[in-house]
Amino acid sequence: MFRNQYDTDVTTWSPQGRLFQVEYAMEAVKQGSCAVGLTSSTHVVLATLKRSQSELSSFQRKVFKIDDHMGIAIAGLTGDGRSLCKYMRNECINHRYVYESSMPVGRLVRQIADKAQVCTQRSWKRPYGVGLLVAGVDAAGAHLYNTCPSGNYYEYKAMAIGARSQAAKTYLEKHFESFPSASLDELVRHGLRALSASLSEGELTSANCSVAVVGRQLPFTLLEDEGVAPYVAALKE
Repeated sequence: MFRNQYDTDVTTWSPQGRLFQVEYAMEAVKQGSCAVGLTSSTHVVLATLKRSQSELSSFQRKVFKIDDHMGIAIAGLTGDGRSLCKYMRNECINHRYVYESSMPVGRLVRQIADKAQVCTQRSWKRPYGVGLLVAGVDAAGAHLYNTCPSGNYYEYKAMAIGARSQAAKTYLEKHFESFPSASLDELVRHGLRALSASLSEGELTSANCSVAVVGRQLPFTLLEDEGVAPYVAALKE
C-alpha cells in the first residue's frame, strides 16, 4: 500500500481510513511560526513570532484584526490566512449591518470550520493550509478558539500552534490555573514566556514578536516594536 496512490486527491480515502491531503495541510500548520493564545476571565492575549524569509526581507505579519472585539493569529500558509481573514471581516460587517451588534465569536468560528470542511469533500479544492487562533470577547465572555484544516474547531483556555509549539504548550499547561485571575500585564508576560520557550535559537526581542490584546473594555489592539518592548524588557529582568 503506497501512500502516493492515495494522496493525489483530497476525496480519496486510504485503506487505513486517512485523507492524506488533509494531513499534509495540518503538517503545513506545524511548519508555520509559533502562535500562542491565552485567556483570563476578562481578556484574551495572542502572541506570535515574526519570521522573515531572508535577512533582506521584512517580517511577515501573523496577527490580523477582524473587528473591534475580535482578531486572529495564524500559523501555516499566510496567503490562506489572509483569505480567511478577508472572509471573516466581511461576515462581521454584514452581521453588524443586519443586526446592529457585533458578531458572536463562536458563530463566526463555526462558519470558518464549515468553510474549511467543504475543502475536504470537493476534489477540485485543496484544504486550507493554515491554523487559526481566534481571540474575541462577546456577551458570553472572553473566548479563544483554534481551527484546523480538517474542519475541527475547539475552545481553549490557552493554546499554542506552529513550529515547536509543544514547548509553549508545556509552559501553558503548568501555569493555566493562574490565568483566569491574572491581570492583563501578567497575561501578556505569560504569553511571551510561552512564546520564548518555542524558540530554537536566539532570544525574544521586540523586533521578532508581536502581541495582540482584546478585552471587555478594550478593543482589539496590536502591540509591535515599541509597544511590546516594555514587556520583553520585563521578561529579561
